[in-house]
Amino acid sequence: MLNKGLPAFQQAYIQTEINYTEEAETDGRQAFDEELLPLISRTVVRTIPLELRNNPEMIGTSKAQWVLANSQVDQYLKGHRHRLSEEEQEAIDERVDAGQVDLRFNTTFFGSGDSKIAENAGILSAVVGTIMTMIVTLAISFPIGVMTAVYLEEFAPDNRLTQIIEININNLAAIPSILFGLLGLAIFINFFGVPRSSPLVGGMTLALMTLPVIIISTRTALRSVPESIRHAGFGVGCSRWQVVRDHVLPLAMPGIMTGSIIGLAQAMGETAPLIIVGMVAFIPDVGVSFTNAATVMPAQIFTWAGEPEQAFVEKTAGGILVLLTILISLNAFAVVMRKKFERRW
Repeated sequence: MLNKGLPAFQQAYIQTEINYTEEAETDGRQAFDEELLPLISRTVVRTIPLELRNNPEMIGTSKAQWVLANSQVDQYLKGHRHRLSEEEQEAIDERVDAGQVDLRFNTTFFGSGDSKIAENAGILSAVVGTIMTMIVTLAISFPIGVMTAVYLEEFAPDNRLTQIIEININNLAAIPSILFGLLGLAIFINFFGVPRSSPLVGGMTLALMTLPVIIISTRTALRSVPESIRHAGFGVGCSRWQVVRDHVLPLAMPGIMTGSIIGLAQAMGETAPLIIVGMVAFIPDVGVSFTNAATVMPAQIFTWAGEPEQAFVEKTAGGILVLLTILISLNAFAVVMRKKFERRW
């Protein structure tokens, strides 16, 4: 995975002279030498007319600039499979010897959204979509999960009804995640009319999946608080709610937060339920609304894995490395926080 993914963090650039002529205002290809056009990215050509319309004083000038090379040049420089002709390979080799071609850190991968042009495809829109989806997930699942666990553990009578509820909660934690996607599609989209492919519906669906994890971990954390703490509270005249609010919950909070972070990390890596609710949309721009179409990192990786171009192979592996880094960091943070704040009795 490292061997395939690490090259995604580098991208080929070519140094060339850009001529801002009047013809380039309508056809960006006119700004470059004809022999260079097969080697540079189409996105560079497309930006020239827009750049001239926004800055008309640039017409008639020229400047040397490093521009994005196309994916075939990039793959050739990395020693991967490519479709360059022998003449194009010789042209690249000459420019390499002249210091006009270079592999640099791939800011495009981290700074742009998805694109059908392989060298211009990035993961930023998926990262933003993931963050927005996780915000919705946490906002729904954490308070409901903690309140449910507190009620079942501290207030609910031990009768047949609560036993059935506990059994169902434990069973929900073992249900395949794709079923939560079907549930989200049926209830949130078809019944309530929540916008499809939005972080709102994705977060609500993942909240259903995360709830059992938070409830179970919260109940475990509450049980770890010694009964003597509760008895001491009752002994000085506190009500049950005061004991739970002022003594039990603060002492159980490290375990509650640890379980919640792990549940959130698990939800972040889910793909199946989000595919069902449509979060595999093509999102070239970063979304700013919880109701607009968005995608998430696992779905973006899934989309890239189905692309035929060789350049998307390394982007798929690079996206997996980014996602794994985030998930490992979240789990490590949960472990460190538990070790730091937990109290042994």
